[in-house]
Amino acid sequence: MSSPDPAVRAPRNGPATPLTIAVTGAAGGVGALLTARLAQAEGVKRVLALDERIGDVREADWHTLDVRDPAIAELLRTSGASRAQDPARDAARDTSREREPSGPVDVVVHLALDLDLASDPAARTALNVRGTQTVLTAAAAAGVRRVVLCTSAMVYGALPDNDVPLAEDAELRATEDASCVGDLMEIERLAERAPRAHPGLNVTVLRPAVLVGGMDTALTRYFESPRLLVVAGSRPRWQFCHVEDLVSALEFAALEKVEGELAVGCDGWLEQEEVEELSGIRRMELPSALAMGAAARLHRLGLTPSPAGDLAYTMHPWVVSGSRLHEAGWRPRWSNEEVLGELLAEVSGRHTVAGRRLGRKDAATTLGAAGATVALVGTAALVRRARRARRR
Repeated sequence: MSSPDPAVRAPRNGPATPLTIAVTGAAGGVGALLTARLAQAEGVKRVLALDERIGDVREADWHTLDVRDPAIAELLRTSGASRAQDPARDAARDTSREREPSGPVDVVVHLALDLDLASDPAARTALNVRGTQTVLTAAAAAGVRRVVLCTSAMVYGALPDNDVPLAEDAELRATEDASCVGDLMEIERLAERAPRAHPGLNVTVLRPAVLVGGMDTALTRYFESPRLLVVAGSRPRWQFCHVEDLVSALEFAALEKVEGELAVGCDGWLEQEEVEELSGIRRMELPSALAMGAAARLHRLGLTPSPAGDLAYTMHPWVVSGSRLHEAGWRPRWSNEEVLGELLAEVSGRHTVAGRRLGRKDAATTLGAAGATVALVGTAALVRRARRARRR
């Protein structure tokens, strides 16, 4: 009888002894939320918070560094020799006492990623890929037993023949021409290779659906448009993941209750017609060639942050099952309908055409057009502006 696949082993009920957990990217976003949660969690002895700045979670032990710095290995090996390495902050909080090294970190949750649409792509990739590579190597050298990474369900690809829903072990078929997907695919490759290069190191990867809750992505901007663009002949399905649910799933993985490749999202999905009914935003349907051509042209001119590849994720299904987390006892607290409502409240008052967020003046002119022509009018206006700028 063959041994079970380690990716689908029965999960543990949690750590037998309290864990020391390190979180990278701990000062902001998902990292800050997870750091605060772990600092209060049963089964956690210490939280080592690593970032380029000090965050607000007082209970964590803070260290400032770039995750690409090989010095991170020594921090993970000794759990940090002192608390927050910021004298002014320590003095203000009276937390500058020295700590004796307490052995290696047990688990690292690596969240120091740059997925900002406005970031320079080369600098973004340098941080995302090199940072992940450094963290995995340092963790192995320091004797860390588990690294938890977070990518996106986008790595499965948005394709018309995708199963609905996709199983966690479905092939990763994303092309690398959508926002940040190239970086995420390389992180997935690093995660796959790491246990072979470093026997004994467990690498767990979480892949959330469309993330909502203070996020600004090409997919959240879709709902800032005056009309919901639908490419003719496509049948999109929408599945969301609230940040709070992602954080609880990351905690589950950090506490060693589940492992392997894990998809995270609300239960089920919404059809495009349901999204339109719930949002009250009408659709604008365009032929595929026109929509893709306009998106590619605007991106090439530097007028929109999103490459044409992002459109695929609004055209074809990439819904995930989340079965492995469910089998381990985890459940999302948010439904797709609730997360969509939260997203619509967040983007209220923002105006986006073809992925480009418009200022008040732009919105007054570009969005003044009504009906199905609004996105085409917006596209034409942006192209004309670019041409005028080039003539000057």
